[in-house]
Amino acid sequence: MGDVVHFVVGIFGNAFALFLFLAPLITFKRIVKKRSTEQFSGVPYVMTLLNCLLSAWYGMPFVSPNNLLVSTINGTGAVIEIVYVLIFILFAPKKEKTKILGLFTLVLTVFAMVVLVSLLALHGNARKLFCGIAATVFSIIMYGSPLTIIRLVIKTKSVEFMPFFLSLFVFLCGTSWFIFGLLGKDPFVAVPNGFGSGLGAVQLILYAIYRKNKGAGGEESVEMEKQKAKPHQQKPSPAHEQV
Repeated sequence: MGDVVHFVVGIFGNAFALFLFLAPLITFKRIVKKRSTEQFSGVPYVMTLLNCLLSAWYGMPFVSPNNLLVSTINGTGAVIEIVYVLIFILFAPKKEKTKILGLFTLVLTVFAMVVLVSLLALHGNARKLFCGIAATVFSIIMYGSPLTIIRLVIKTKSVEFMPFFLSLFVFLCGTSWFIFGLLGKDPFVAVPNGFGSGLGAVQLILYAIYRKNKGAGGEESVEMEKQKAKPHQQKPSPAHEQV
């Protein structure tokens, strides 16, 4: 009975994770339409990619038995996140483009190193421990990456750049996999997703507080922040030059 419940929770976790990966489609439709990343941050998508790659690797049967559901959904997520990152790089201003491209390269390098070390130098429980710690650390970083947007929401009192469905599925996905990890007695799944569940709850609370501030007031606040950050800039931004 316990195994059945564990499997069912894993299925729900897969469904919520897929919705989480697809939630940014609204954001990227806006980015493509405006040919600008505006104030959206590309960091969460890069960190989510690293988390997906490491979690997919951790879920492989020769690394961590009985976690195939973890591997399949994160493999799917990795493909989706690569598409997001490439679109973001295409439409980002020059400075942000360089930053995200550098992070993207770093992510692929870190993943390659983890794979090589785990395959060539480690076996059995040592391999599981190494890959599990790596996946846990970067899962927490992934869940923590929207903190920059949370700071922007608090500062501007606007949720324009914190999409509701992304926040919702962070919460649902984190909660599902937290329960999955507890049932499977796997701390490498439970701990980071418990953190993600809590952070998702914080985002939903902020959305409830500032949900009415998505129009001109929020845009005015964001624009004021941009002017403060660039007091001497006379030329149009690179994002608008691309139009």
